[in-house]
Amino acid sequence: MIKFFADWLTYSILSITPKTLLAEAVNFFVYDTIKIFLLLAAIIFSVSIIRSFLPPEKIRNILSRKHKFVGNILAALFGIITPFCSCSAVPLFLGFVEVGVPLGVTFSFLVSSPMINEVALVLLFGLFGWKIAGIYIVSGLTIAIVSGLIMGKLPVEHLLADFVRKNQAKNSLQLPEMNWSQRLNYAKNYTWDIVKRVWLYILIGVGVGAWIHGYLPADFLAKYAGADKWYAVPLAVLVGIPLYSNAAGVIPLVSVLTEKGVAIGTTLAFMMAVTALSLPEFMILKKVMKTRLIIIFASVVGTGIIFTGYLFNLIMYK
Repeated sequence: MIKFFADWLTYSILSITPKTLLAEAVNFFVYDTIKIFLLLAAIIFSVSIIRSFLPPEKIRNILSRKHKFVGNILAALFGIITPFCSCSAVPLFLGFVEVGVPLGVTFSFLVSSPMINEVALVLLFGLFGWKIAGIYIVSGLTIAIVSGLIMGKLPVEHLLADFVRKNQAKNSLQLPEMNWSQRLNYAKNYTWDIVKRVWLYILIGVGVGAWIHGYLPADFLAKYAGADKWYAVPLAVLVGIPLYSNAAGVIPLVSVLTEKGVAIGTTLAFMMAVTALSLPEFMILKKVMKTRLIIIFASVVGTGIIFTGYLFNLIMYK
């Protein structure tokens, strides 16, 4: 339905010539903007309903183990069974923070949720076999867990937005028992509050991603990030950050890049960057945390992805 509307608006209403760079960019912008807003609204609303049933103490106790390493593992594994894109994982991340889950644990979820899911596993298996699929899952989990552990060791709680810290104090108390009407009203108000805070950032982020999607040549990575280039992996990560897609959406591009001679570690690093470090995600996080914390988060995760890409290439091409 969304794809049909995007095509209709792009080609029929705006009369843009199909298969042109402008058409690709506009169609991408319309489709992904609508998709992100619908996903955000649906997920925030659903999470709010669930939160009205779950005492904050229960969520906090599950993910806030005495050994924080266990909490990071649980959060990363939970991310696998919540197949969200990077943008739609933010509301759950925010919910975890507000009920008192340690920040490092929530970052483990924020990394693993968009990067790893069952759809990505099946598609990777179909295109590359179990070896690549298995290595990707293990490396993705490792990046999520280690990144969360590092973020948890850093004194960065003060870099959260003021409204998040205020909500932490509110949610430290037990939510009163509500009937269904009150739950729905609570979820509606919370959803609208979050969407109001992030809508402009979503438009800016998707707009940049749409421009790159339409105007960046498909052979760019294949030309400048071949298997013989030492800088291929960090370049692939930098190119992947402004783009926006979920793991399932970017895997076909990964297949094309591999066929064009890009090393498998480089293409998977590109895939990880697209799914876990997207610019639209940063735009949304800008309303949740200060820029300095986003840079720290991106640096930690990006370093892990680059290391993994080099490791893949070393294993596969030694």
